[in-house]
Amino acid sequence: MNFLKAEWRKLAIINYEVDPEVLLTYLPQGTELDFYKGKCYVSLVGFMFLNTKLLGFPIPFHRNFEEVNLRFYVKKYENGIWKRGVVFVKEIVPKPALSFVANSIYQENYHTMPMKNKICESGNELLIKYSWKDKNWHSIQITADNTAQPMESDSEFEFITEHYYGFTKKDHTTSEYEVCHPKWEFYQVKDHELEIDFGTVYGQDFECLNLQRPISVMLAEGSDIKVKTKKYIG
Repeated sequence: MNFLKAEWRKLAIINYEVDPEVLLTYLPQGTELDFYKGKCYVSLVGFMFLNTKLLGFPIPFHRNFEEVNLRFYVKKYENGIWKRGVVFVKEIVPKPALSFVANSIYQENYHTMPMKNKICESGNELLIKYSWKDKNWHSIQITADNTAQPMESDSEFEFITEHYYGFTKKDHTTSEYEVCHPKWEFYQVKDHELEIDFGTVYGQDFECLNLQRPISVMLAEGSDIKVKTKKYIG
């Protein structure tokens, strides 16, 4: 059953390599960390949630909004195959009702903050900016070529975007839900700016990212998506 249908568009993705030990306390039971060429990634992701429908119904004033999340990558072995998914450290949205539904039903760590976006096309350039505010404003900004390109097999971009499950740790249980979407196209990034205090937004475990350069920066076009109803796996 589809719990949610929407579009995820213009996904700005900032990737960092981290010590796997940092993530072990966030790891849901039954999953293990997923690595790309021996590297353990966390990603800061900002994007637009558009045309949102919950259980098939549009929710007034909650159809189009920004989201910014910090996530890492895991996998779970089941019936002879690996299910590859993500775990969210924190997800930020601009409306309290969104946080209430996500936290109540999916036990995700959603927080409500003022947010805004800027999406501009000018000639051959595309500028994307997502901003959110706790005590201060934080932001992700990417400038890219305005021509989407197909995903390359076995690429870093494929690894980052081709994780189709969400796993959530809650006390001593793990829940799982599937996210369905086609392969995404990407834009060639030309420049980026990041204004964020990771320690303030995501806690002491991720304060180290303030001193690191991203390992890569990506901009995905996105697509229609479907989020299936969750199930408990342990």
